[in-house]
Amino acid sequence: MNLSFYTVDSAYCDFLRKSDPCVPYTMDAKSNRPFVGIVFIMNEFHYYAPLTSPKPKHLHMKNQIDFMKINHGKWGAINLNNMLPVSLDNLTKVDPRITHADSKADINYKNLLSNQLSWCNANKALILKQAEKLYNTIVQKKAWGNLADRCCNFTLDEQQCLLYANLH
Repeated sequence: MNLSFYTVDSAYCDFLRKSDPCVPYTMDAKSNRPFVGIVFIMNEFHYYAPLTSPKPKHLHMKNQIDFMKINHGKWGAINLNNMLPVSLDNLTKVDPRITHADSKADINYKNLLSNQLSWCNANKALILKQAEKLYNTIVQKKAWGNLADRCCNFTLDEQQCLLYANLH
């Protein structure tokens, strides 16, 4: 099954952030573009891993256990450190198809999304392996350096995900 892009509900992220300050904000303060991410299953939870748009610094950064460059950083990266357990009810699928009403900026953005999604699907096994490795490293408290500080608290967030589902 191919990966798709989703946005995650900002109220859900706000709820998680009350107990885990590493949970990312769902809107970039510099633009009105939502964070888009891929979803996969980890430890019987759906996990949402946000992407970041391309930045010049990505071209010089190295892939790490919690950070994967897309097309050598030319198309952005996947922030595995910010992956979150999420209920499917809190996701909205993103449609990158170009429409007649799209502006030039929208068309450029959707072209980037299409390129990112193609790369993610071509590298799905690698992404899932890396996400699982990071998940196990954090959950088993085997993180080195400041890795744990950069990552969401997956165990706590899973508990909060279940609590949020019961409240809503």
